[in-house]
Amino acid sequence: MFEFYPEIRTVHIAAVLASVSLFALRGIGVFSGARWPMAAPVKLLSYTIDTVLLTAALMLMTIVQQYPFADAWLTVKVLLLIVYIVMGILAFRGPFSERTRIVIWAGALLVVGYIFFVARAHDPLGIFAQFVS
Repeated sequence: MFEFYPEIRTVHIAAVLASVSLFALRGIGVFSGARWPMAAPVKLLSYTIDTVLLTAALMLMTIVQQYPFADAWLTVKVLLLIVYIVMGILAFRGPFSERTRIVIWAGALLVVGYIFFVARAHDPLGIFAQFVS
């Protein structure tokens, strides 16, 4: 299956970009008062993209034989992914004021940005790994 690594990685990256872009656009829509971000077809699109993303991630994990709780950087990615998901739920459906939900949404985008740096560095410190010897 290693021969398919480049294609699977490309699908994974494309799904990440699609997922984060849709999350960002939905947030902009929700906080500007639009109704479309919470419509069933948009939610279904989000679930579909995230399913493709998770499937590609599991395939890549199997190919390279690196696993969460065995490889620190993947453990951090999975834990941060959980934080991102919870923050996304709270941002769109939380029992907080709109201002608080906007802050949570922005925080979720920062978390996904850090996930990117962890993935690029293959290090739990992400972008900060370069500063530690």
